[in-house]
Amino acid sequence: MRKIAVLADIHGNLPALQAVVADMHRRGITTVLNLGDHASGPLWPHETLTFLMQQPWIQIAGNCDRQLVHQPPDAHGASERYAFARISAAQKAWLQALPAQAHFEQDILLCHGTPTQDDLALLETVTHGTVRLARRAEIMQRLAGIQASVVLCGHTHTPRLIQVDQTRLVINPGSVGLPAYEDAEPEPHVIETGSPHARYAILEQHDQVWQVELIAVAYDHLRAANQARQNNRLDWEVGLRTGYMKA
Repeated sequence: MRKIAVLADIHGNLPALQAVVADMHRRGITTVLNLGDHASGPLWPHETLTFLMQQPWIQIAGNCDRQLVHQPPDAHGASERYAFARISAAQKAWLQALPAQAHFEQDILLCHGTPTQDDLALLETVTHGTVRLARRAEIMQRLAGIQASVVLCGHTHTPRLIQVDQTRLVINPGSVGLPAYEDAEPEPHVIETGSPHARYAILEQHDQVWQVELIAVAYDHLRAANQARQNNRLDWEVGLRTGYMKA
């Protein structure tokens, strides 16, 4: 089976996306699955969507995409507000038309959060402000009724490969565009990956067994950090520059 690249959580970071695409091309990968959260944030939403709309990839919507184009603008947070003001009507229509999940070659399910909720983490649980790896029973509960042998998810920007049972893998490729962030839902917490790299995953099947690589790509992250700073998002500036939320 050909190699498959899995991307998620670009968040308008065009230089990071370009670096990932260059790495994919160097490896000869042309099949790409993109798990959503494409444009929200203080970076390059219009330019990123222009690029994504030209690709023959399978692409779904994330929770930030849904909020960006389905919430009233006066309900937007700072990231959605910045992106909404800069993307075109055609780009908004493209985001509105994206499905919440998709299947690829029957055995692979694409979702952003869980298969039923785009803003709920599949592989992590937040309790008392702390993010921990979800227990296998929690993951299986969130996958209730799902038969796919591979489930791809994003949302938490944290690269993970979990063997749920003898027949099912769950893979989070990490975030292309945002290695650290703060979130208020389901309760205040911080996600940090500890480096500014752009992340994605590569899947390849050999003799009915899936091989998975979690890839970290260096890029001009200071350009992205400076863009966030210029747009008065110092939280993003620190996260993009360091992979942590405090320098």
